[in-house]
Amino acid sequence: MTHRQILFVIFGLMAGMFLSSLDQTIVGTSMRTIADDLDGLSLQAWVTTAYLITSTIATPIYGKLSDIFGRRPLFLIAIGIFLVGSVAAGFADSMYQLAAFRALQGLGAGGLMALPLAIMGDILAPRERAKYQGYFLAVFGISSVIGPLVGGLFSGTPEILFVTGWRWVFLINLPIGVIALAIVLRFLHIPHTRHSVRIDWWGAASVVLALVPLLLVAEQGREWGWDSAGAITCYVIGALGIVAFIVAERLMGDDALIPLKLFKHPTFSMVTVLGVLIGFGMFGAMMTIPLYLQLVNGATPTESGFLMLPMILGLMIASIASGQIIARTGRYGIFPKIGTALLAVGYLWLTFLTAEKPVIWIMTGMFIIGLGLGQLMQTLTIASQNSVGPRDIGVATSSSTFFRQIGGTLGVAVLFSVLFTRVADTISAAFSRTDTLTTALDAALDPSVANDPANAGVMDTVWSKVVDPIVANLPAGVDLSDATVRSGIVDQAVPTVQDALASGSADTSQLGNSLNGDTSFLTGADHRLTAPFLDGFNDATVTVYWVGLVVVLIAFVLSFFLKTQPLRAKSALQENAENEAAIAAQLAAAEAGALVAPNADTSDITLPDAEASAAPKR
Repeated sequence: MTHRQILFVIFGLMAGMFLSSLDQTIVGTSMRTIADDLDGLSLQAWVTTAYLITSTIATPIYGKLSDIFGRRPLFLIAIGIFLVGSVAAGFADSMYQLAAFRALQGLGAGGLMALPLAIMGDILAPRERAKYQGYFLAVFGISSVIGPLVGGLFSGTPEILFVTGWRWVFLINLPIGVIALAIVLRFLHIPHTRHSVRIDWWGAASVVLALVPLLLVAEQGREWGWDSAGAITCYVIGALGIVAFIVAERLMGDDALIPLKLFKHPTFSMVTVLGVLIGFGMFGAMMTIPLYLQLVNGATPTESGFLMLPMILGLMIASIASGQIIARTGRYGIFPKIGTALLAVGYLWLTFLTAEKPVIWIMTGMFIIGLGLGQLMQTLTIASQNSVGPRDIGVATSSSTFFRQIGGTLGVAVLFSVLFTRVADTISAAFSRTDTLTTALDAALDPSVANDPANAGVMDTVWSKVVDPIVANLPAGVDLSDATVRSGIVDQAVPTVQDALASGSADTSQLGNSLNGDTSFLTGADHRLTAPFLDGFNDATVTVYWVGLVVVLIAFVLSFFLKTQPLRAKSALQENAENEAAIAAQLAAAEAGALVAPNADTSDITLPDAEASAAPKR
């Protein structure tokens, strides 16, 4: 294909990828507003996990079907499904409904994520592919800037055209999707040779049976108990699903959803393992940081979007630089090592977070994480594509994306489970600290603070339960506006409140769960009143970053076992065309009765004298 033709195809791919990437950046920074409106912050993992589960399962199915029926029709179907899910999500009335409709969106998103990479593998040689990554990075960068701004605008507006503002976070996909459909129909035209193969429905069914129970228990384990009957049932069903999937794939051979022959290549096998671990670390950072910025740093959805820019900047710088080096040298082995090392440094940096740290601290950690991710995303995809034959580009790409999505889905489910399991304990611990509790009680008993409208939410939700019993036992006429008088009351009350927290009394037992539902009571409130919540949430989030650090360090060690090979100089279309031409020539030679195969080296063949004299002179 000419450079002009390639650009037209990439233009169509960019339209679909813009739809997917914009949706992720809009939703990420709007989730707290959505969860507050639907009263379910602790359920937000369901919304994210449902989307990732279906997109993960759909990814290899799209790859296999596109190998059979062509990339273009499957890409169009993916956009259509995504739009239907977007409209449905825009009218959800509960977090569970939103999770179900996001799952429908995920069925389309699986194609939007996997098929562009497969099409790139078709039309570009691995070594040339890195040159065009800048176009996709531009789409990602633009959506990363616009998405949080648009999401913040929508979620911060009570109503737009008689519809609640945050619902436009999903409804905006409709006009964008119609434009994307038009562009894809107009520009995305690539040749396809249909292959008659079996569709691996058993593999698709068994992968659902394997993944859903395990992801379900990863999300709900903290509620059920990790050794409860429901959790054990999920373990057993998931294990049986994995066994069934392996058996189904072995029986299907080359027609399998994920052919087991791919794992015979050491490069593909190691890239798959690294993809799972890096997906875990990537989604763990990208989903928890916006929530941290809004809860602990008090950023609005729009502001949190701007504050995420260091990660995007680091990702783009590293991706462009590594892409140019790969294109010029044809080698990529160093980037997984440097990338995982930078990821580990970024996570280590974030483990030193405290609620009092300036926002520049977390921005620095995000930039380092972005530098690491930028060297890993395209490198691992190129490595997996380069390790297989041209006819397996689609399934190899989708398989690589599939396992990275599994890592991301596990990352979201596990890390949010760790976060909300820990946050109850860490908030209770923060309330129990004498210095924090003393400062907070002093503010809560101060009439000027307690009666401030900005503090009404946190007073009604939390502090009235703590201070009302204290005030009820005070003599009549006590002047709580006097700091000296208030200080003596606080000194006497602190041990009593600490004992109540330790015993789990009715008035204080729910303090640790205060952030599970609507967290809007923290917005704009006096910092002294919100400090226990912010400190507790910070400590729980740091635990999440420690888990992410361990996972990324494992990836760093394994990156040294990644065997690399020079990248091919021809695209899959070129290699397929040459292979088909060679086969056709072989068949023609066989039918004509030629004694020598086409393209054979005949320089060393000695003709008999009679034939030599009759042969034409060269």
